[in-house]
Amino acid sequence: MASATGLRQAVSRGDVVYSPLALDPLTARIAQQCGFVSAYVSGGALGYAYGVSEALLTLTEVADVTRRVVAQSDLAVIVDGGVGFGDPVHTYRAVQEIEATGASAIEIEDQVVPKRVSHHRGVEHLVTLEEMVQKITQAVHARKNEDFLIIARTGAVKNEDWRSTVGRARAYVQAGADLIMLMPETDDQWLRARQEIGVPLAAISVLNRFDTQGWAARGFNIVIDPFTAQVLSVEAVRNAYSSFMTSGDMGRQPTDIFALYRQLPTLAGLDPLFDIERLTTERDD
Repeated sequence: MASATGLRQAVSRGDVVYSPLALDPLTARIAQQCGFVSAYVSGGALGYAYGVSEALLTLTEVADVTRRVVAQSDLAVIVDGGVGFGDPVHTYRAVQEIEATGASAIEIEDQVVPKRVSHHRGVEHLVTLEEMVQKITQAVHARKNEDFLIIARTGAVKNEDWRSTVGRARAYVQAGADLIMLMPETDDQWLRARQEIGVPLAAISVLNRFDTQGWAARGFNIVIDPFTAQVLSVEAVRNAYSSFMTSGDMGRQPTDIFALYRQLPTLAGLDPLFDIERLTTERDD
């Protein structure tokens, strides 16, 4: 499915596509090995990895990470385009740049520009419906491949109300958005969303908020998990380092650590390079 066409076809069939976080090719290849067909480049997670707010990331930084993930995996990559990096003109260029990386979709949200750091604490400020419609319209004009998906994300559930959420979603669809991303807050909203909005939906949540049957029953076509991989990695590294500094033991035997380490070349995709060296560099003595 490593193409926009494959992702669009999956959504059109009514499949549920699960898209976990991948900020680097190694993580993407692990996800692929585990059976995932899509990955998500999250602005929030990338900001944490770089030690800055998502609001301070540049288009170049996001595109660079995306290009590397696309090049070294067979996953359909969905990219967090934040607020489009500015007004409709900036959004137009952002879509062009992200599509050029080989990504399959971009998500654009209806928060204010510049996006505020406090959104990391759950404090969000939305632009008007009209402003977001202008961005989506230009995003649609910017793409070269009609299969490249434009996902419009709204924060209206939390910051306005359900009626406003549905109204915004329908307006974004009219402007050309292929999917609507929203974050329901109640079980009733999760169940009503597809029926009332009437188009393919994307959720942003932990993958196991519902099981596979539960996601399908709620009519969500793309389930994006923007943080689990990072959270689990932070927890594992912090526990191991803290344990060593307090007790001299990281909780894993050195033999286990070396065994995992020896898997990294294959996980990273180095086997074809080893083959080339055997053919061109190494000599039998």
